[in-house]
Amino acid sequence: MSFITRRALSTLIPPKGIGAAKDAARMSRVVDFYGKLPRGPAPEVKSKGLLGRYQARYFGRDPSAMPIVHIIAGLIALGYAQNYYFHLRMSPYYPKFVSDVAKGFIGHHKNNAH
Repeated sequence: MSFITRRALSTLIPPKGIGAAKDAARMSRVVDFYGKLPRGPAPEVKSKGLLGRYQARYFGRDPSAMPIVHIIAGLIALGYAQNYYFHLRMSPYYPKFVSDVAKGFIGHHKNNAH
């Protein structure tokens, strides 16, 4: 090791005679602080809210494929809702009211027959 390197490293280490009492008091505060910290594994965090509970249930310790099933079911429901709104609500096969069925009213399709 060269002289310059030894000189640079020696300036990083303070001499023992300077401020030993300050360092001891500071070190005792650090030891007290770490002594008060809890030991062992951290407690499991309880999930809050609808999305948090969903993530904890399906993406937590035991992940499953149910979110994919939920997405598929949601897309099917959304598709049916769109079909109902744009096509089926005026369809002759889906009368609006029971009284219309009794009167023989079949209804009409707003965009004509497909």
